[in-house]
Amino acid sequence: MNPLPFELQTTHYPEVVPFYDDDTNTFSYVVYQRGDSRCAVIDSVLDLDYPSGTVSTVGAQRIIDYIEKHQLELEWIVETHVHADHLSAAPVLQERLGGKLVIGKNIQVVQDTFGKVFNEGTEFKRDGSQFDVLVEDGDELTMGDLQIKVLHTPGHTPACMTYIIGDAVFVGDTLFMPDGGTARVDFPGGDARTLYRSIKRVLSLPENFRLFMCHDYCPNGRALEYQTTVAAEKKSNIHVNDKVSEDEFVAMREARDATLGMPRLILPSLQVNMRAGHMPPADSDGRVFLKLPVNAFV
Repeated sequence: MNPLPFELQTTHYPEVVPFYDDDTNTFSYVVYQRGDSRCAVIDSVLDLDYPSGTVSTVGAQRIIDYIEKHQLELEWIVETHVHADHLSAAPVLQERLGGKLVIGKNIQVVQDTFGKVFNEGTEFKRDGSQFDVLVEDGDELTMGDLQIKVLHTPGHTPACMTYIIGDAVFVGDTLFMPDGGTARVDFPGGDARTLYRSIKRVLSLPENFRLFMCHDYCPNGRALEYQTTVAAEKKSNIHVNDKVSEDEFVAMREARDATLGMPRLILPSLQVNMRAGHMPPADSDGRVFLKLPVNAFV
């Protein structure tokens, strides 16, 4: 694959404002250019209290409040992939603020896979039509003077995309902070060799480009972090620095993943996120249910 299928905007330095969800260790971001009211939201989170089945919009409201306070106009709601560890708040943001919902075109692959896992009927469309815009490698979206440039970076899932906005890069679940390593690849459609090659595409960007994490798990008890650089990852990432070969990475990643349990919210997250953040259809009494498929990942 061509590492960079587009020209970069190396003189644009957008504002990036993080919002952290402590329950799922997830970062969401508001991105905009100073002097321009248009903005994007990356990877929003809907609050779910799993034991009680209660959803709330506390986290989404923080993002909404920030956008309204700064008189911004939400143009794009971006998902880096179909998350398996939190529910998307995209419908909440869209209802309140508008904007178009974006995800990678291979959402269709994910929908087909998990449509079968959850035994969804024919009413569940597997063509990505629940989203407004399906993007592919090399696509560009316009946000004022900024271009949102799209790299297809599969490996964690088939639909993972990296979004480049000026010098700001939103890597989803490909990379973590250097001391956190890389994403797992043992979900359906994941592949360690593919992830290694995707990461190398990201690390072919200019070394001063800022990389923004989707998660941070504060390894060894260090303080929370959300931002690093291409240079820092190339030098110090514990899984995939410049000294690690593809075969070494594959062996490490597959051995490590064999020891990991499933994310706590994987079953509700996938059911909701493959529907663009919407709940499954209500039953005849107006009640909404999420399924618990037994032995789905054995």
